This record gives sequence, C-alpha cells and structure tokens, in this order.
Amino acid sequence: MDPYRFQSLELLYQPAATLRTRPRTRNNYHHIRDVVYAEAHGIGLIMDVFQPRTASANLGVIDIVSGGWHADRTLLNEHIGFGLIDALCARGITVFAVSPGSLPLFTGIGMTRHVHAAIRHVKAYAAAYAVAPDRLGIMGVSAGGHLAALAALMPQETHPRGRAPWERQDSRVKAAALFFPPSDLLDYNGVPIIKFKLEGLDLTRLLFRDGLAGRSDAETTERLIALSPARATPEQSPPFMIVQGKRDYVVPWEQAEKLAATVRRAGGEARLLYKEDGGHVWPGIAREIEEAVAWLFERIAP
Repeated sequence: MDPYRFQSLELLYQPAATLRTRPRTRNNYHHIRDVVYAEAHGIGLIMDVFQPRTASANLGVIDIVSGGWHADRTLLNEHIGFGLIDALCARGITVFAVSPGSLPLFTGIGMTRHVHAAIRHVKAYAAAYAVAPDRLGIMGVSAGGHLAALAALMPQETHPRGRAPWERQDSRVKAAALFFPPSDLLDYNGVPIIKFKLEGLDLTRLLFRDGLAGRSDAETTERLIALSPARATPEQSPPFMIVQGKRDYVVPWEQAEKLAATVRRAGGEARLLYKEDGGHVWPGIAREIEEAVAWLFERIAP
C-alpha cells in the first residue's frame, strides 16, 4: 500500500463524528482505513480494506456499505458487526468495504457509478492488494445489495486505449451474494418506492438530485426502471445468491423473487435462501452469512 497515505480522516458530520463504540469482531484481519478509490465533484470516495491474517486465497470481494442509501463510519461499524467481513477474511478473502456515497449528495445513478469505479480501482491495483483481478465477487446488505445488483447486472466495459490504469479495466464480477436487496423500485409492494415510507427518507432524491420538482410521471417512471435491477435486461448474468427474510417489512420478500427471475432469464444461476421468520436482519443470521460466504467462495475461487 502507499506509505504516504494517511491512516485516518477527520469525521466532520453527525452521526459518525460522535461514534464511540467498536463493533464485535473476531479481528482476523488487518484493517486499512480510508483508501480513496475515486473522486466525485471534488469529494474523495473511500473504502476500507480488510486483509486476512491467515494465508491469502488471492480472492477479493467488493462489499458495498450502504443502508437507506447512506454510508458513513457508523454504518461501516454496524456492517463489521454484521459478521460478513469476519466470515470472508476467515477464508483468506480480502474485503474492500466500499462507501458509495449518500443521499442527498448523490443519486442512485451516481452511487452505482461509484461502485463501478471501486471495482475498476481494485482490478487496476490488484497486484498491490494481492488479489486476482478476475476472481472478484460482490456483496451488499439492503441498499448496498441494491447497488451491488445494479453493478453486477450492468457492468461497464473496458477502455483498452485508456491512459489511466483503471480505464483499462471493466467492472465485471464473478458472482454476487446479497442480503435482502430492493430490486424493483417501480413495484415496491404494489407502489413505487418513492411512496413507501422508509425510515423517514426522501427517496425522490434517489431518482433525481433535486427530487421530483419539474419532473413528469414519464421521467419518474423511466428513472425508477433504470434503478431497478429486477427490470434490467442483461445479455448474461453472473451467479447470484439472495438471502431474504419472509417477514421483512422494509424490503418485501417478493423483491428477491423478482431479482432471481431476472438473473435466470439472463442465463445465470440464482439461489434463494429464505428465513421464514426473518425480518430485516434476524437473530442467528450468522448461519446464513456462513452459507452465503461458502457459496461465494466456491464461485470466485476457480
């Protein structure tokens, strides 16, 4: 890694600036904080890198850290406590915990673009990270799963004549393992997601930076479709695993069914793992995490 890179950055805004607790973790990794992977409108986009203490398998996973389309260090600590990073590093997988930005600074289109940039960055500097650029998976929880699905189904192509190293990389991944991702924003339990009361968020800003002011119904519908991975029409798809609670009142379980159907139409494998009494996270989810990580390992390792 770059020896001149600072080890931490000042946190200026709530709630991250008041964070005092540390997440529970097995601490089976080396944690490198605040790696800048891209710049957007003068804002540095960061990720944390978790390198396994055990022998590296030369595999990498892009883990999209977003909840309610918001990302900060508080959410990252919650994500660490979720257990995914521990489970991945235990198998020798390097984890790139990517912050794709937050509402209302960035729209869903912008945040998806940032996910593509993170994948290209990791591929461009794969040797420095000790991972194989063609052995990368992607993961995400909730909104992070939504952005991960969009990126996995609609990868950006390489620019072989590009001067910068990241321009010569595409953003394809070998497999995606997602936890309760929103997938059809136009039909979200019978209504567009912008009418769904979700944690007090103004989800119109997910569509357009200035909300719906001056936007026609047709423009709104077009953007909802563009941000719905279940409505994507990819020519091919990497394998997907989707973990979903049947009693999730934030992301209806039918969203998983719709995403799986899209993956299968594109010729990809789609495995659904349901928790019958599971909500939006549930006690004992470590079992499903281990199963998802084992599934992902088998698909990116070959």
